[in-house]
Amino acid sequence: MLADDTGAVLGVTRSAGHRRWIWRDPRLAEADNRLALALAQQAGIPELLARILSARGVAPHDASSFLNPRLRDAMPDPSCLQDMDQAAERLAQAVRNREHVGLFGDYDVDGACGTALVCDTLRELGCTVSTHIPDRLTEGYGPNTAALENLLSEGATLLVCIDCGTAAIDILNGLTDRADIIVLDHHKPDGAALPKGIVVNPNRLDCTSGLGSICATAVAFLTMVATIRHLRRSNWFDEGQVIPDLLKRLDLTALATICDVMPLTSLNRALVMQGLRVMSRGERLGLATLSSVAGVKEEASAMACGFALGPRINAGGRIAQADLGLKLLLSDDVVEARALAEQLDRVNRQRQTVESTILDSAMEQAQQQLDAGHAVIFLHGETWHPGVVGIVAGRLKERYNRPALVAALTDGVIKGSARSVPGLDLGTAIIAARQNGLLLSGGGHAMAAGFSLSADRADEFHSWLDTQLSGALALPKQDALKLDGIMTLAGASIAVADQLARLEPFGPGNEEPVLAISNVRCVKSERIGKDGNTLRVILQGEDGGTRLRGLVFRAADKPFAALLEDRSMPLVHVAGTLRAETWQERKNLSFFISDAAPA
Repeated sequence: MLADDTGAVLGVTRSAGHRRWIWRDPRLAEADNRLALALAQQAGIPELLARILSARGVAPHDASSFLNPRLRDAMPDPSCLQDMDQAAERLAQAVRNREHVGLFGDYDVDGACGTALVCDTLRELGCTVSTHIPDRLTEGYGPNTAALENLLSEGATLLVCIDCGTAAIDILNGLTDRADIIVLDHHKPDGAALPKGIVVNPNRLDCTSGLGSICATAVAFLTMVATIRHLRRSNWFDEGQVIPDLLKRLDLTALATICDVMPLTSLNRALVMQGLRVMSRGERLGLATLSSVAGVKEEASAMACGFALGPRINAGGRIAQADLGLKLLLSDDVVEARALAEQLDRVNRQRQTVESTILDSAMEQAQQQLDAGHAVIFLHGETWHPGVVGIVAGRLKERYNRPALVAALTDGVIKGSARSVPGLDLGTAIIAARQNGLLLSGGGHAMAAGFSLSADRADEFHSWLDTQLSGALALPKQDALKLDGIMTLAGASIAVADQLARLEPFGPGNEEPVLAISNVRCVKSERIGKDGNTLRVILQGEDGGTRLRGLVFRAADKPFAALLEDRSMPLVHVAGTLRAETWQERKNLSFFISDAAPA
């Protein structure tokens, strides 16, 4: 039975993980899906892969470009971005005049990658470049006058803000008489007003590019493309100057796109695919060294970027020296790169410790708020480190399927980060709260935002959020598990896993396929890992023959783990992702379990 009368796949209306199993797309339930069969025949791919692509809206004639995206096909004309031509012209002028350029980047992965990309390119073109990444605790988010004036004192005649600056109207306007200013950003503006100077931001209200889902590093990449094009058209390279190879800098664009949780479709998919190929060559010393220190054994992948490299680069900006990540990305010295990578690895372990001290208390308080009828989780604490509140907010969002805001309270000011769930635009709500005088500062995009407010307005702000995002009350405690297919244990093979891997890179907009394997038993289970928080099981079919290794990460947080560890070995359905991983030149098949239900 594929689904019961209620539409639940395999009849699972409430799994051991408290989730309902549904099809990611209703079209997957149609046994005679002729569109998928046509796609399989025309593209020469297995039926399972064709069904998944069909359900994701990929037409037969688009299958090849989806599976093998080419940047040349997806690349837009940079001039489609409002004010791009002006930005390229001013940057080209800086190159021709060998100007000193000051770069001010945000303290996250996107800011570090975008700053590194622009810095690399302008230095190769002959400019002198100074950089600044602000300290999260002492300077906060966005441009500040002291840091910008310091760049000017070093000789900068052009200031470029990367992954920030759209909302810094007063600060930037106060410096326009001393230097030209360019903003390369993607955050939603607070209304139509923008800083004086040149603002390239696909999310500004008058930009018709349709590129609102790209990160700031992608904006920076397109800006460098436009700048080099401008220099080429003016015959500047005819004088013997070397044209920078921007394609080799796509590793930075891929890393930033993944870590800033941008949808991996269209242009982003092409940028990431090409960028991961560049990253796999190991030409950027800093990333290659960090991969080694982090124990990344496979080729460059979205998973390695999101779970190994990104958190370490972010760690410096969270609880240590903010520019460690940028320094690593720009390093061309083996000894320096190793030292920076090891320092970031240590800082990341410290970040994990700090995070764990907050998480348990936050979970308890979040449950109390939901029990009290709040639509949105809003927590703050005096002892909470502001560098990890965004991570805690993300964990709460995943656990309770509700928008979550977590903050630190210092000197009467609550300052923190927010994460949302699909369908609820948190950034718009935060901006509206700021416009209505509830917040001292605030901004972001649909899924993530930052904010600050006076402590005496906390209750009022929470009520505002409950009203603005009241749709969260209709959400289940945990979101439904969306499945892409059902397979037998015997059907789980390395060949199938390799076919599914053709859909990579996975992320928002192109989630990794979740498959259900029905009617299996866990004939062996054991806790492994340093903290014993990974559950390894052996799945066996009813025939007693075929076996498959299964893994559950963070098992202590997974209520379905108890079902898999039941010594009576009941018959169960399991859902998760099938992957073939290479270790010491040998491929191993594993099923990463995300839920389980009694059969």
